[in-house]
Amino acid sequence: MNFFKKKLLIIKKNNSGRSNGKISVRHIGKTHKKFYRKIDFLRNKLNIPAIVDRFEYDPNRNTIIALLKYLDGEYRYIIKTNGLEIGSIIINTKLNKNFVSGDCTIIKNIFIGTSINCVRLLPNSYATIARSSGVESKLLHKDEKFAIIKLPSQKEKKISVNCFATIGKINNSIKNKLYKAGQNRWKGVRPTVRGVAMNPVDHPLGGGEGKTSGGRHPCSSFGKKSKGFKTKK
Repeated sequence: MNFFKKKLLIIKKNNSGRSNGKISVRHIGKTHKKFYRKIDFLRNKLNIPAIVDRFEYDPNRNTIIALLKYLDGEYRYIIKTNGLEIGSIIINTKLNKNFVSGDCTIIKNIFIGTSINCVRLLPNSYATIARSSGVESKLLHKDEKFAIIKLPSQKEKKISVNCFATIGKINNSIKNKLYKAGQNRWKGVRPTVRGVAMNPVDHPLGGGEGKTSGGRHPCSSFGKKSKGFKTKK
């Protein structure tokens, strides 16, 4: 076995939302058994070319992942970007070059208007922005120290030009369509029951003779008002 081949699969527990057997978080339960794939959001293996070995389905996220094999024999997973193909050669570097989709470099080397993903907020952290299926950020402006990027939410963010980002837009080949209720249960999502259909002991809107509207303004199971009331200070 290759010394540099790291273990990329981690056993993941398939139950949540419980504390000593009691419900602590509603609508969350047991999931289908699966492994967690360690995704390289740091991209800190610099100046060593990597070849795309294969593409894989990841049950933990809504996009395809790519398995990279570096020249020194190490394997790592990254999120697949548009234009990335099996056999493509990509690199992580701070040097300036002609970049292709999937390359990772600092904002200082990227042209204004380029689509980027997996962006770091801080130079020494891991990528936290634009990691979901089909999303991208845009580099709007940069100077000697800072750059302004447009997030997938259309908000603008000011970050350091020494932050790393990946070139391209994230692939969106997975269709997230539910064909039956059981597919939500595979993901650990339990049914959501209306408050007016419960008993008074279970919800503020519960109880009453026959079918009722609840008799008060819509609220959560803890009595926190919703639908028109500010819930954030």
